[in-house]
Amino acid sequence: MKQSESIIKHGDCLKILKKYPDNHFDLIVTSPPYADSRKNTYGGIKPDKYVEWFLPRSKQFLRTLKPSGTFILNIKERVDRGERNIYVIELILELKKQGWLWTEEFIWHKKNCHPGKWPNRFRDAWERCLQFNKQRKFKMNQESVMTPMGDWAKTRLKHLGENDVKRFNSQAGSGFGKNVSNWIGRTKAYPTNVLHLATETRNRNHSAAFPKVLPGWFIKLFTDENDWVLDPFVGSGTTCEVAFELRRNSVGIDIIKEYTELAVDNLKNYERYFLEKQGAYETD
Repeated sequence: MKQSESIIKHGDCLKILKKYPDNHFDLIVTSPPYADSRKNTYGGIKPDKYVEWFLPRSKQFLRTLKPSGTFILNIKERVDRGERNIYVIELILELKKQGWLWTEEFIWHKKNCHPGKWPNRFRDAWERCLQFNKQRKFKMNQESVMTPMGDWAKTRLKHLGENDVKRFNSQAGSGFGKNVSNWIGRTKAYPTNVLHLATETRNRNHSAAFPKVLPGWFIKLFTDENDWVLDPFVGSGTTCEVAFELRRNSVGIDIIKEYTELAVDNLKNYERYFLEKQGAYETD
């Protein structure tokens, strides 16, 4: 079977994407530098300048994304002098004005986030994964991310009461109801919009690499094999590695030369490892 194509490019995604045609990518999934973060690498964009910096780039995302495609933006507000900054909220509003539909908001719950306490808050254990689309109807393979029912079903569904075999309305008066018997015979369930994922990563040489399962989850959900995935702030190349494993084509872009070189090396090593694992790699 033909392997997928992986392309790593060094430079500003704003300039590089102008060379790509309209409606080229099926999915854009990325985690850009946050406001004032990673000053020693990405320079640190000030919160009051972040939207102004981002919008020309998201304009290219909008142009190069297919009408059926999805844009996933992993981002988090920073705390400034004890208060949450609103630049992410401002960005969402401006993206809507630019023509994006803000379709969904996934929450990445970091199961193993670093412990800590501050005078007026507790540790951060989550980040936003904002979903944007060009149109209301888009590609979405919901069955690809279904989760096992769990052991509760083995015991709970064995002994059904009178109210379990009909639509039983909530006693709290919410108007919601359920029919428990509908779960009989099911082995999997659809997930929620909260992703409980640990933060482990193999790419220790990048200041903010995210775990493979995060882009992998969205790649499975929003693309098919041989589709094109873009990460315009690719860092150490995690997104491209996962795309290769899932037989998707990918383009990764980063403005830091050190990171693109790291991404190329990581990708080569991973492709070799993956192909050897699949029994498709022949050594010299």
